[in-house]
Amino acid sequence: MAELYPYPRFSIAERDRRWRAVRELMRRDRLDVIVTPQNTGHSMDYQANTRYLTHVGGGGDSDIAAVFPLEGEVTAIATSAAPRWPTVQDWTTDVREARRNYGPVIVQRLKELGVERGRIGITGLGETEGTRTPEGTIFYGTWKNIREGLPNATLVDATDILAEVRYTKSQEEIDALAKSMEIVEKGIEAKIKAARPGARDWDVWAAAQCALMMNGSEMPVHCNWVSGKNPVRTLTRPSMRLLERGDLIINEIEASWMGYRSQGVQPVFVEVADPTHMELIKVQREVFNRVAEALKPGVTVAQLAELTRKAGAEAAPKSGPAANAKADLTMHGRGAGDDGPIITNHARSPKQLAVALKENMVFICKPSAVTADGKSICTWGDTVVVTPKGARRLGKRPHDLAVAKG
Repeated sequence: MAELYPYPRFSIAERDRRWRAVRELMRRDRLDVIVTPQNTGHSMDYQANTRYLTHVGGGGDSDIAAVFPLEGEVTAIATSAAPRWPTVQDWTTDVREARRNYGPVIVQRLKELGVERGRIGITGLGETEGTRTPEGTIFYGTWKNIREGLPNATLVDATDILAEVRYTKSQEEIDALAKSMEIVEKGIEAKIKAARPGARDWDVWAAAQCALMMNGSEMPVHCNWVSGKNPVRTLTRPSMRLLERGDLIINEIEASWMGYRSQGVQPVFVEVADPTHMELIKVQREVFNRVAEALKPGVTVAQLAELTRKAGAEAAPKSGPAANAKADLTMHGRGAGDDGPIITNHARSPKQLAVALKENMVFICKPSAVTADGKSICTWGDTVVVTPKGARRLGKRPHDLAVAKG
């Protein structure tokens, strides 16, 4: 085996746990093999299944596919395979060169496995909705190579198998997410320190990103951001505007530790907080605590949505700037990529809403408190673990607005 570079890694025991769990579901669904296609989209989310199974990955342009048989050796397929991937992980020894043509190598490996007339599962095939991928994640050219190369095989969407296995986390995975959350809060600290009147919005964002990287986060990571006078929706990146006293910065900050991404949501005011938001955070905190208390095994996502609505109605004051505020739930899985299930104002799939929580599921929980006129919104969020006693926060910062004093 090649000498390994000093990267953090999951254990061989963790590999074996994952492989057993996936193969158990493959037997249930009568699959001979699963193909996880290469796709570095959505900050690497679309390739999470490959890294989850092989431990091969890391870096924003590392296109990697995998062939995962019911029995036998697992294969990773990459570009610049030999110089890179045997030196960063010890899970997968069969690492093959693609030269950016992945389909033919996948087909070759499938034929070696003798599945020309078998049942081949493909994650992201597009027949089963993913968390945020209703059209799938496999490239047409890759699919075409598999379809034409094995015309007598049955192709089955295996998205749900990996989603089901990835829902619940091992202790090693939870430890990785706790480390990720620690890095996230370093980014939040840097954001608060840099936010002052006259600072360029882009530079404050850069300070947060620098803190993530200086504390060990891989790149790329998701980080929506906006600053201004009472913004209600993030943009995809910061702007070149100069911050002013009373501005609000809202964003979603993630850090990646071995590909595992916790998330934190922390509203930051520049020098002085808006009175409406000072009232909204009280409502939001009460709602968050009520939802966190209910995050126990057996509760469905739909039940949590209804609890959020009721908790908001009960927590909202009858007078003042937050009078009759309402609450909405945004919550989705955290882990190797864009784990499920998910609920937002727009993502309310019956399939996702019906998911019942299990112990050691991990979520970003970020309910919002919204004024009656819809003109102000307060969202605060932390990554939490589902336990029999309710949610356990991975973050350590206070649940409050942050005010940057410059």
